[in-house]
Amino acid sequence: MSEPIVFEPLFMERVWGGRRLETRYGKRLPPGARVGESWEIVDREEAQSVVHDGPFRGSTLHDLWTEHRDTLFGTGFADIARFPLLFKILDAQERLSMQVHPPAEVAARIGGESKTEMWHILETLTGAAIYAGLRNGVTRDDFSAALADSHIADRVHRIPTHAGDTMFIPSGRIHAIGAGNLIFEVQQNSDTTYRVFDWNRIGLDGAPRPLHIAESLASIDFADHEPTMLQPSGETIAHCEHFHVEKWHLDAPRSSGGETFAVIMILSGEVECCQRRFTAGRFLLLPADCPDRELTPRATGTTLLRTTIPRPS
Repeated sequence: MSEPIVFEPLFMERVWGGRRLETRYGKRLPPGARVGESWEIVDREEAQSVVHDGPFRGSTLHDLWTEHRDTLFGTGFADIARFPLLFKILDAQERLSMQVHPPAEVAARIGGESKTEMWHILETLTGAAIYAGLRNGVTRDDFSAALADSHIADRVHRIPTHAGDTMFIPSGRIHAIGAGNLIFEVQQNSDTTYRVFDWNRIGLDGAPRPLHIAESLASIDFADHEPTMLQPSGETIAHCEHFHVEKWHLDAPRSSGGETFAVIMILSGEVECCQRRFTAGRFLLLPADCPDRELTPRATGTTLLRTTIPRPS
């Protein structure tokens, strides 16, 4: 009998990271490390989620994807070599680099992998913001000139952030997460990032982190000016060909539904599923064949994010 699958998170030390994953969600971080990312569900050659408990304990996500794909994830994924999404929580104690992910056609030409992602803001500190897209009127020539004198932040659109905001980051959109943001991220299964500017920062190894100027300039969409936060459509907070994300305010038992898998992140409160309880900051993968897909709130103010992959029309 299938049941919710819970994976061990992978903690990534980053020069811009902090300790809020521990203080906010009780995650057991490596002592003294500045953890910027918790990779909650991932299937990459260099990084594998491992099942924490239950009948698949010790199996990797790739094991499940290759050996039990139709049963656990649903049909329609036969031609996809790896689980196609990556789920993270990011703790930006300091601002991240100005960066871009290559569109598919650029990635095919210069290497790397395309990546579209979305951010849902979990918490912010006073004055927190993100950068996304170019300011109105900025051209490629303006941007290149600003890059030469380290003033590109003046050319990128800055947006104040608040808990509950959602931003869509298609491949080709220049972006950076500002200091003070705690963020849920779902993205295509890619780890290609081109840094165009890193605030003249020194990395964890004591040296400046490498930049990718030529690749960035080839990837940035210079027609992308001043995007805004996504506005919910009912419960849907983000939708594209790669993922569909809903935000549920759970005040009564509710079935996750569907004939495919769903990834659930608990935002607040507590959820019971299959006689197991999950608190804020926890992720569970509900398999396609799970006979009991009911999610029951066990605390007032329970909210969650539910992510699925859209089926081709």
